[in-house]
Amino acid sequence: MARSASLDVQLIACTSFTPPADVDWAADETATDAEALIEFAGRACYETFDKPNPRTRANAAYLHHVLEVGHTALLEHATATLYVRGLSRSASHELVRHRHFSFSQLSQRFVHAGDAEVVVPPLIVEDEELNRLMMRAVDESRFAYNELLDALEERLEGEPNALLRKKQARQAARAVLPNATETRLLVTGNFRAWRHFIGMRATEHADVEIRSLAVACLKLLRENAPVVFSDFEISRLADGSEMATSPYVTDF
Repeated sequence: MARSASLDVQLIACTSFTPPADVDWAADETATDAEALIEFAGRACYETFDKPNPRTRANAAYLHHVLEVGHTALLEHATATLYVRGLSRSASHELVRHRHFSFSQLSQRFVHAGDAEVVVPPLIVEDEELNRLMMRAVDESRFAYNELLDALEERLEGEPNALLRKKQARQAARAVLPNATETRLLVTGNFRAWRHFIGMRATEHADVEIRSLAVACLKLLRENAPVVFSDFEISRLADGSEMATSPYVTDF
């Protein structure tokens, strides 16, 4: 019987910053490494390490100014890597369209997917009959996958390389798997790319699954760069799902 997967997003890497010892500048104690690096990059452009403008002397004020004037190229120096599980293959197809990210995704050619969990859309989950219909279709497709896999491995038994034999069988059999099949992937991007992704995918017009992912990413990124992502406001829609918007342009 097919099982449903739940979205799980973890921040596993984020920018570490060590200021050059021979530059007379110090980051605010409240600034994270990523936020300090962004400020340093901006001050390096204009040699303003002495913080001549009192209005932007504090890191938070400086970063707010960066967002206001749109000097978002500075955000490309800070990066974050998130590990995403419980995402459907269909949602991952939308995610990988954000080409400024780097991806490492679970391979269906090497990993047996006959018992993989599935991600069921909320509109289906909330209706008992539709959910039953969905799970029945998933079970049938997985049955077909396993049948195809057995037949393909038997057909390829003359191939002496066992790994190649399994890979060829799985890459053919996976064609019958549903888009709802769970995938897992690492996503690395600079903060400008993350802001663009959240700005595009956390809106009410986005697909509900990738919107949930974008909001989850926003919450994690806020913990490591609260000022950089502070302009995004999270609110709840009529269906109970969350969305996020920013007053600033987030185009890349």
